[in-house]
Amino acid sequence: MIGWMKPGVLLAVAALLAGATPTTSSAHPDHRHPSTCKLPVFGPGSRYHPKINPDDFSPNVTNPWFPLRPGRTLVSTGVKDGEKALNLVVTTSRTRVIAGVRTRIVEDRLYLKNVLEERTSDYYAQDRCGNVWYFGEDTAELDSRGRVVSREGSFHAGVDGAQPGVFMQAHPQLGRKFRQEWYAGHAEDIFWVVGRNARVTVPLGTFRHALRTAETTALEPDVLDNKYYVRGIGQVAELSVTGPTEGLRLVEIIN
Repeated sequence: MIGWMKPGVLLAVAALLAGATPTTSSAHPDHRHPSTCKLPVFGPGSRYHPKINPDDFSPNVTNPWFPLRPGRTLVSTGVKDGEKALNLVVTTSRTRVIAGVRTRIVEDRLYLKNVLEERTSDYYAQDRCGNVWYFGEDTAELDSRGRVVSREGSFHAGVDGAQPGVFMQAHPQLGRKFRQEWYAGHAEDIFWVVGRNARVTVPLGTFRHALRTAETTALEPDVLDNKYYVRGIGQVAELSVTGPTEGLRLVEIIN
């Protein structure tokens, strides 16, 4: 158990973030017709305009590489910005409509030296073929007194030219690049799969056959991260490859 945040505090924070608002009902995506889900071709952001039919999406994200089960919290620890870090990622029961698509709200909280440094609400939806899309985020960086000092990186698909991106394919392809998001000058993350049988060890355990991705952004071209995903869990590690030495590893799953 994490030594610098008490177990009771972790549970209380996770429960608060998860919320108790009933989820809007929606049928599970239909995985039987993959040809109906055309994923965008990676290219210049100025020409990046994926076609979105809201009827093809659901907030019920069941992709085995990135499942979002309401009420579940992933607890990771490590180093961020040179400080001891604790990261809580909570899948809530709440949804929000963005660009006509009802998305699942995931709350992300980053603590540095036991002080809340950044809070983010992320918005995900899954298409009928099982691909997970990212429709935006509301993020806030905080000072030591909890006051918001920056909202840089926030975006909503469909607002001011911002576009949604593919976050996880239903059947990940090696080497195929995707924009996870697009809001020129503010949110430009891209990723691609570099391994489908990676071995990764985190405090929760050792996993084989993990999916390893590379992630970078034109806004920080000297920074490259590897992320590791395990079927049935989701992300278990985020480790820097180039740029500042940082890393987060999964410690616990709170259901």
